[in-house]
Amino acid sequence: MESLTLRSFPRAILHVDGDSFFASCEQMQDPTLRGKPVITGLERGIASSMSYEAKARGVTRAMSLRDIKKICPDAIILPSDYELYSLMSLRMYDIVRRYSDAVEEYSIDECFADLTGMRRSLRMSYPRIAEAIQRDLETELGVTFSLGLAPTKVLAKVGSKWNKPSGLTVIPGREAHTFLAQLPVGDLWGIGPQTASYLTKKGVVTALDFALVDEATMARSLSKPFRAVWYELRSQMVYPIETEKKVAYKSISKTKTFTPPSTDPAYVFAQLSKNIENACIKARRYNQASRHLYAFLKTQDFRYQGMQIELANPTALPHVIVRALREPFQQVFRAKTQYRGTGIVLTELEPSLSQMDLFGEMEGVAASYKIFEHLDAMADKFGKHSIFLGSSFLAHKRGSHEGYRGVAPKRQRALLKGETKRRRIGIPLIGEVS
Repeated sequence: MESLTLRSFPRAILHVDGDSFFASCEQMQDPTLRGKPVITGLERGIASSMSYEAKARGVTRAMSLRDIKKICPDAIILPSDYELYSLMSLRMYDIVRRYSDAVEEYSIDECFADLTGMRRSLRMSYPRIAEAIQRDLETELGVTFSLGLAPTKVLAKVGSKWNKPSGLTVIPGREAHTFLAQLPVGDLWGIGPQTASYLTKKGVVTALDFALVDEATMARSLSKPFRAVWYELRSQMVYPIETEKKVAYKSISKTKTFTPPSTDPAYVFAQLSKNIENACIKARRYNQASRHLYAFLKTQDFRYQGMQIELANPTALPHVIVRALREPFQQVFRAKTQYRGTGIVLTELEPSLSQMDLFGEMEGVAASYKIFEHLDAMADKFGKHSIFLGSSFLAHKRGSHEGYRGVAPKRQRALLKGETKRRRIGIPLIGEVS
């Protein structure tokens, strides 16, 4: 496999992946939970994260609480505490940045770091640097992490998944083939089920098969994103480490699951309206707007009913979008059908200044944006949704989760002196909360 690479580490890319991150954070916060089957997702009615003890009992992601209780009666099911997980995530990034400034905050429990050129300044080999990072993470956070070190992001992702939990897998470019030969092509980052099925039919079964496809065939058969994966498997870095904070988005989506499911069209529409408000808040924050919108309703049996509309002008004004979606909503909503979620996607975003047309609506649009500018300032001062559209009223009145699923995480039930529900000190509480 010498043809796959010229050097073992043309670049040294590290991928850090939290092991069962949400459940592990709960076990860190309450040590009495260690060694027990812990599951988060009580507020959603399904498992969102499981400790390794729960996984060993057969609990899987998105399994319903009823099914979990059947196979694991002693499961400890908790509401998701995203404040805690976010605090732990920020600390993870800070620890990794001790060793490299080039850190990409990929997700709440994952990051990439470019260690290239750090051997001399840190006086350690790349594997030793990775070991030091893992040691600091696990010692200081009380949560285990699996790491992959390789010449590219795709190979580093292969490494971090290789030996969980608390594994460190080093994949030098010259040895990549020994790992890829054992990996199904569908397990590669960036290769979805449909592409994996297509490749398998073509005789490309393993990741190594994929890496060995000749370039002409690759260019002829697959689109650019999959060719990027192919290059990365061959130790040629295509995906850069993105260290900059986002200042613009190609699309913005907001979704929300609510419990219990509802057959009430007014309540379901209110949840959709609230999502629209959230999407528009984000769009205005980045001075963006959209005229191409896709909204959907999700039924209790996880079926989706979509609505696609195109506005005359791009907007980030929620009342404009709500008004445009009322009729399509009435057309897709089915009486007596139980709905458990809604969502909105703003696509093909563009600068919001393009809002202003040349045919008399400029003044009215500018006035609306001025109003929402003041509302956004009030939200910064008094909390998000301190003022909201009337169309969202039922979503705020009833909330997203009722009954036992509305139980707040322990950190929200134990405010420190001076804290409010919206203004908090970034400190997790260790130990049980009564």
